[in-house]
Amino acid sequence: MSRIDLPQGTLDLLILRTLSLGPQHGWGISERVQRLSSEVLCIQQGSLYPALHRLERRGWIKARWGTSENNRRARYYELTRAGRKQLETETGLWKQLTTAVSQVLGEA
Repeated sequence: MSRIDLPQGTLDLLILRTLSLGPQHGWGISERVQRLSSEVLCIQQGSLYPALHRLERRGWIKARWGTSENNRRARYYELTRAGRKQLETETGLWKQLTTAVSQVLGEA
């Protein structure tokens, strides 16, 4: 199965959803998305960290230093209350969008 580039605007949603499962460091977020998508979605590090910083500035996630599984210092990200609310909003919008696209494709 080939990998698919993420459509514009979906990275934030995927990060928020991934962090709703629990705090994670950057590499772990990328790995979790890849695993949950059956290896189809791949978040490039060059896209991930700017997105994490953007989400942190918006107050949707917060970061703290911790120790990773391999005993290295890592920055762990977690969802804030505002982030959970944003995830609900974004999920609803995504479902509306995918339903509409599916309807159009079904008509083609």
